[in-house]
Amino acid sequence: MELLNRENYTRQIEQWLGKQIIIVLTGQRRVGKSMCLKLLAQKVGKEKNAHVIYIDKEDAAFDAIRTYEELNAYLQTQYQDGKHNYILIDEVQDITGFEHSVRSWIKQPDTDVILTGSNAKMLSGELATLLAARYIEIPIHSLSYTEFLYFHQLPDSDESLEKYMLWGGLPYLRLIGIHNTEQITDYLQSVYHTVVLKDIIQREQIRDVTALFNICRFVSDNIGKLMSPNSIMNYLRSQGEKLSASVIQNYLTYFTNAYLTYKVLRYDIHGKQLLENNEKYYFEDLGIRNVLVRSRQTNDIEKRIENVVYTHLLRCGYKVRVGQLRNAEIDFVAERNDQTIYIQASYLIADEEVEKREFGNLQAIRNNYPKIVVSLNPLNTSSNIEGITHLHLREFLKHQDF
Repeated sequence: MELLNRENYTRQIEQWLGKQIIIVLTGQRRVGKSMCLKLLAQKVGKEKNAHVIYIDKEDAAFDAIRTYEELNAYLQTQYQDGKHNYILIDEVQDITGFEHSVRSWIKQPDTDVILTGSNAKMLSGELATLLAARYIEIPIHSLSYTEFLYFHQLPDSDESLEKYMLWGGLPYLRLIGIHNTEQITDYLQSVYHTVVLKDIIQREQIRDVTALFNICRFVSDNIGKLMSPNSIMNYLRSQGEKLSASVIQNYLTYFTNAYLTYKVLRYDIHGKQLLENNEKYYFEDLGIRNVLVRSRQTNDIEKRIENVVYTHLLRCGYKVRVGQLRNAEIDFVAERNDQTIYIQASYLIADEEVEKREFGNLQAIRNNYPKIVVSLNPLNTSSNIEGITHLHLREFLKHQDF
């Protein structure tokens, strides 16, 4: 199978090679972490003095490597003195205590260690303590809009954008074919169940699987809406299901740990502080989200626009929050280095009332940071109103900087 290069990630990885720091590629299963690792293996393997050690924990050939002691034993048989060794381990969280092993191998001269993982817990707790400043995390996301066009050889058009917002950006869809609706649906459901089974149910030893799926479906149907464990608890009780708020909070955390969803906190723009209650959730891949609520897909275009805008900002390296300005809400406050941008996402700016709401909230922010309204208004209506840029979603998704 041809490996299509995602140059942005390749550049990020390469800039850390040779610096005795562990490189960790994180993200939801099937977003392309393994492909990034294989591309790297191909590239460095061509170096004159390179030796690549590749461990794929989703390959049955490596089932015997279950603990860090077994990992050490295997690496000792594969390591070659006098060469530049590249130790690449895919889905490393499936090796118990792996951090005890990799922290010693990265100290070896002419050695690079690159890992992938599908659970955020692998970078918390003891691992963070053991590795301290010895690792760098590079988040890998599903395809951006421009990558989606490239992978599927599609023109930049409203029709292509519609396909992207319907089927999402998992790279494997290229092999299925973007027009094979039934097969795409089956594949996305399979990925969803794999993520839930391997990274949540098995890892967290969940017993009430039905409740887990119900909560995930509730979140998928309410992306972009403020919610809390208590509000979800009240909804479930109205449906005859009793779960405590603490259990629901745990389940929400499991979703974000598996990179299936992202929790977006609220930020008081005037007071410049985070607000502790109520947050929003968005999905890493919109295609997976859509198969969970497919009977209502045609009625939630605004939710999908918000999700696409949010994940694009993540790919661009922004930290994103929901803005609160007194009684008004700003969809996204995005920060990167010393830059801040404010963004409102809307379906159509169809009349003066909608224009006043979307532009007026941004106009109430009294600073000179960039302010953008993103919508599906025809491209030729994009404009600049009192310093606020109005962009069609397609144009927004083609920008990395604003």
